[in-house]
Amino acid sequence: MKLRTSLALLAASAGIAAAPAVLAQSLTIALSSEPTSADPHYHKQTQNDAFAAHVYDSLINRSADMTLVPGLATSWKNVDDLTWELKLREGVKFSNGQPFTSQDVLFSVCRTLNNKTNVSQSYMTVTKLLTDVQTPDDHTVILKTAEPFPLMPAELARQLPIIWNGIVEHGPLKFAPKEGCGVTGPWPTVADFNNGKDAIGTGPYKLKSYVKGTGIELERNDDYWGGKPQWQTVKFVPVPNAGPRLTGLLSGDFDVIENPAARDLPRLKDNKDFGYVATPSTRLVFFQPDVGRNPSPFVKSADGKNPLQDLRVRQAISMAIDRKTINARIMDGLSTPANQYMPDGMFGALPKAPEIKYDPEGAKKLLAEAGYPDGFELTLSSTNNRYVNDGQVAQAVAQYLSRIGIKTHVDAMTASIYFPKRAKREFSFAIGGWPAETGEASALFQLWVASTDSARSLGTSNYGGFSNAEFDKVYEQAIVTVDRDKREKLLQESTKIALANLPLIPLHFESSVWAFRKGLTYEGRRDQYTLAMSVHPAAGK
Repeated sequence: MKLRTSLALLAASAGIAAAPAVLAQSLTIALSSEPTSADPHYHKQTQNDAFAAHVYDSLINRSADMTLVPGLATSWKNVDDLTWELKLREGVKFSNGQPFTSQDVLFSVCRTLNNKTNVSQSYMTVTKLLTDVQTPDDHTVILKTAEPFPLMPAELARQLPIIWNGIVEHGPLKFAPKEGCGVTGPWPTVADFNNGKDAIGTGPYKLKSYVKGTGIELERNDDYWGGKPQWQTVKFVPVPNAGPRLTGLLSGDFDVIENPAARDLPRLKDNKDFGYVATPSTRLVFFQPDVGRNPSPFVKSADGKNPLQDLRVRQAISMAIDRKTINARIMDGLSTPANQYMPDGMFGALPKAPEIKYDPEGAKKLLAEAGYPDGFELTLSSTNNRYVNDGQVAQAVAQYLSRIGIKTHVDAMTASIYFPKRAKREFSFAIGGWPAETGEASALFQLWVASTDSARSLGTSNYGGFSNAEFDKVYEQAIVTVDRDKREKLLQESTKIALANLPLIPLHFESSVWAFRKGLTYEGRRDQYTLAMSVHPAAGK
């Protein structure tokens, strides 16, 4: 990296452009939050899925604007309401030279269902719904479900990275998850992927090294079916703080950084040696109150109860937050205040959601009605390196809540510490974020709002313990309704019920920002993935 930087500075001082051959050899990207594992089935988070997209392929992919496009499957269709048929791409090889076949799809499905290290069962939400996986030939897969599942293609695009079936010993593979699917050896562990032993995929890059806290190194997969990747080597470096990320970009240590601080964008805009791109995302940032327990670990009230269980308290909290000011002063306009759980215009969103108005006096009245005229104490648990300006946002929200009498403390921590704690339900009022990867409201509701039923992959991220029979009835009807118009109406009704009960308190939808040095371009993505494949030499460079 130092040699390449020196060459670039020498070329700049001489008034000449660096050679394309040099530009195309190596790339260093600074991440605001690092992947928590090299295991593609470990924990469903954006940074994990973005990393996995370099080494592994999915059956169906998404373009930068989230349109579904062929991946390892070249086509997919409904044979009937309960059956999907996928035709697989021929001639694809894993990074070890072995051919990709339908057996690898079957094995990947079975691994998710036998993976004890899968945090929150987050890669089982689709595979648990399968009643059968058939492989009539090497390039055909048939998936069967007990109920209609119209979102199968969209869910496959976000939940099933394909791994090689040869990483474990097995006999003939069959879809029998409870019996191990024919696997005779031990299932792979997180460590087996982190050390590279089982990190065998069909993606554009191969894993060279994964060192938590230090970085990830990739090398080009020259046999990649999708065409040779631009960069010979790629290094991802975790840099949680925005200041050092920007400093590294300006000094030449990094070629691309994600999530520069909004306050620094004018500085980049006025510098001809750097550029940036801001792309609206579908990621909702929200707060998840603990409504399922009494008492709750980080709530203190005079009556000893958990005030968050009272709807009036949750409404007061929502009314106390000035979303427009947070957008203007903290996000510098790089967010959209959220009045519902989906961006306006998306499938299942309300056509005209009522504005959540900033009303601190009304919030105080609601607290008094709920029996807390003097407020109570609350700890807001937050990441400080996962969402855009998340630490500052948490502090601002804490101040707003304190103004209405809720004495709020902020406990901010890195994502690698935060998410395992949240999965164990150690928080009372926690920040969260979720992108609408399927293009409709169903995924957020399935994971975060539906009553927890792990056997049916419902409520697996419902750490607040919310449960509402009316919501469940409408939502569960929506997810099995094939008719698009009927499903949209049911999802809109689900949205109304959720907004009326506030299992999640919506804050805003993020815009994602990437900054890069001169000579590069970056294709911003609505799913917020930071991908080496999205970095290209600028035209004429």
